[in-house]
Formats: sequence, structure tokens, C-alpha cells
Amino acid sequence: MVKHHITALDDPVGNALRGAHAHLSRRVGSAMTYQPGVATFVALEPGSEHGERWNELAELLGPGGFADMFSSTATPPSGWEQVFEVEGRQMIGPPEPPQSVAGVSIELGAEDVPEMLELVRRTSPGPFGPRTHELGTYLGVRDNGELVAMAGERLRPPGWAEISAVCTVPESRGRGYAALLVTELVRGIHARGERPFLHATETNTAAIALYERLGFRTRKHVTFRGFQVP
Repeated sequence: MVKHHITALDDPVGNALRGAHAHLSRRVGSAMTYQPGVATFVALEPGSEHGERWNELAELLGPGGFADMFSSTATPPSGWEQVFEVEGRQMIGPPEPPQSVAGVSIELGAEDVPEMLELVRRTSPGPFGPRTHELGTYLGVRDNGELVAMAGERLRPPGWAEISAVCTVPESRGRGYAALLVTELVRGIHARGERPFLHATETNTAAIALYERLGFRTRKHVTFRGFQVP
């Protein structure tokens, strides 16, 4: 049984890159990120020298590169231009697996990537690239053959799995697809002996309300930030 150390969620990117996603990582010294097309999140080893680790991150990403700090509170030196700052929250799922929800979901794979990318383009659930599906299990719903909803697993710190990319095309909303997909993912995560968690922006009140109905509770409030390498 995997231990659910709650502190693993304080640095979900770094803990995922050092563990379950090490095979998808690349690094220079204390700076880490994902391989191209997987994710843009970066992490810095704790305790490393402030100036040196930012130099290593700059070398890793290259001039003009994008440093997606996710929920990290680390602040770069002057010269790094802030690209965005968004308030959000981290939520942890129910301690026990929920009952199944009526509906039929399918597992998505590499052959579904073009449709997944088109769905992301139409719904804007957050960052998603051509290799993001390699991070974990992705489930979808088809209506008359068209992919109309999906959700999947992203960050994987020890003992935990993050649910992400929860999206439904506008004309198919209100049919319970998001609840179906999140519930099935939560059940699968529990079956592996892990716990689910997720992140949501504070402005996405409808999603937060859905997650709360499904048994998620807010653990802490976070700030998502991104910077451009000088």
C-alpha cells in the first residue's frame, strides 16, 4: 500500500519528476522539467543555491524559454519577465472510492491525440500537449463517434495522482460527463492504492462546486505563475 504523505503535495511537480515521471523528465543540475510536448511545468531542487539554480533553469529552457512554475512559491531574479499569475486552489479527493456513476467511458490513447487536442482547443481546460496523455490514464466519452468529453491524470507525486484536463464541449454539457469521468478516475486511482487530488482556478466556480459534490475538499490556496527566461 502506498503511503499518502500529504507533504508530497507541497511540491507536486518536483516530486512527480523525481519519481513516477522520471522517465519523462530532463534536467540540468537542480532544475527539472518535462520532455517537450508532455508538460511545461518546471521544478527546482530545494536547498540549492538561489542564483545557481535559476542559472541552471535558464540553461535547461534556453533564452526566451517558458518557465511554468505551477504552484511553486520560488521567485526568479530580476530580468525574468512574468507571463501570468492566476489564483487557484489545491483539492484532495475522498479517502474512500465512490460508487460508480451511470454512463460509459472509454480509455484514450495515442491514436486519439488529434481529437484530444481539438477538444482542448474548443474547451480550454488548461495546458495540454501532444504527449500529455503519457502522464497517466485518460478517459473520454464519445457521442455518435465524436469525442465530446475527457479527463485524465497529470502529476504523480508519491501516493497521489492529480486529475486534470476535465472538459466537455459546450453542446454536451449538463449530461453528467464530467462527474462520470472524474468518478471513474478516482476509482481507478484508489484501486492502485493512491489518493486523488486536483487543482482549479478560483474563477472556475462551477468546476469547484462539482468537485465538492464529488467529495473533494480544499487543502490550500495556491498561485500559479509563469516566467520567461531572459
